[in-house]
Amino acid sequence: MMKKINFVHPKIEIEVTAFTKEQIKMHTLFLTENNIAQIAIVGRSNVGKSSLINALAQRKNLAKTSGTPGKTRSINFYNVHGQSFSLVDLPGYGYARCSQSERRNWAKFVEYYFLESTDLKFVVLLLDCNIKPQKLDCEFVDFAKNFNLNLLPVLTKVDKCKQNEQSQRQEEWRKILNNVRPLLVSSKKNKGLSLLWETMCKINLQS
Repeated sequence: MMKKINFVHPKIEIEVTAFTKEQIKMHTLFLTENNIAQIAIVGRSNVGKSSLINALAQRKNLAKTSGTPGKTRSINFYNVHGQSFSLVDLPGYGYARCSQSERRNWAKFVEYYFLESTDLKFVVLLLDCNIKPQKLDCEFVDFAKNFNLNLLPVLTKVDKCKQNEQSQRQEEWRKILNNVRPLLVSSKKNKGLSLLWETMCKINLQS
């Protein structure tokens, strides 16, 4: 019987929190000068972005959840020990109580990051497995296409869905994402973390 190899959680530490365009520009320039690539993580507010980062690092409070979802306007850069890339936590989008002007501000802030990040390898797009494809998620897919961004789609909170629901959601998104099936992840149950991390590292090396 083959011995199961446990997933070794990466050592991840917060490096910089950027609140302004100037701070984004300074740190992305620093990363470029030091040959450090970037892998961004994005998703709707409450999709479980902070929980996923904490689960990957096996640290409870590394990524903190905003007390007011949809109000966070900062980008967190995380140093990943032993890897040639930085994890970039982008602010969540699409919170129901956000006004149109707040959503436009989100778009401008994140758009600036994409314009400045010449060494961005790809974007991990988090999607809630509990709900059908939402308009705002589809709009971000279009947004990514306009910027020629490579997407790695991931369905979160799969522990709350039955297996047939997981498969159905994967199939729904496959049709939207040009035949790419999202990975399945549960931060609560530590499901799919090993495959997600392996895929991220592999794509980083290949791209």
